[in-house]
Amino acid sequence: KETKDTPLRISREELYSDIVDSTKLSSTFICMAILSTLVASVGLQQNNVAVVIGAMVIAPFLGPNVALALSTCLADKVLGRNAIRTLIVGVAIVVSLSVFLGYALDTNASISEIRSRTQVGFLDIILALASGCAGVLAFTTGASSAVIGVMVAVALLPPLTVFGLLLGAGDALAALGALTLFCTNIICVNLAGVATFYFQGVTPRIWWEADKAKKAAKIALFVWSLLLCLLFFIIYYSSRYGA
Repeated sequence: KETKDTPLRISREELYSDIVDSTKLSSTFICMAILSTLVASVGLQQNNVAVVIGAMVIAPFLGPNVALALSTCLADKVLGRNAIRTLIVGVAIVVSLSVFLGYALDTNASISEIRSRTQVGFLDIILALASGCAGVLAFTTGASSAVIGVMVAVALLPPLTVFGLLLGAGDALAALGALTLFCTNIICVNLAGVATFYFQGVTPRIWWEADKAKKAAKIALFVWSLLLCLLFFIIYYSSRYGA
């Protein structure tokens, strides 16, 4: 039975099991990463919002990001390593495939769906923070992770795909803007994820492990917050003094 300070609809065991399963580097994960990149690339090239949204639906990035946040709150190094490995493989698939497509399709950076992902604004930070909170709540409350996973994919898949497309097309400056947006979003998603788990009281049951996990969560919150503050400065400086 859960303690009253842990507002979870599902048990810790079920939560952990669900998230561990989502970090498995399976053939399904790889296929979904490939398919979502293909669909996103086509949608971006055609300036078709509906197709881009379709790519977000099948993108498999919710699980690894939530797992990374949970591993911090539980001080679970194995879970953290698995989450990072799966996330890195997913990112590598998206970038490598989109670079090839960007070269083959001669990507145009002036397309609105592409251009909008080459700049970082404060509203993007709010969106990514909300996505991280929603992603964690999808697991802890038993909400539909398929639906909420779209929010996380909104923050991660399009800018990463745009980065690869523009890099393949030889537009390094615009590609750097898309990469900055992706980095901003992944920082915000994980900051919000750790904070949500922490304030929900998700910690190990054994007291000495819980104490270590709380320290790890506080350190993670500090580091992610510091990185976010740095990005705030970069965004402000760019908007004020950029061309």
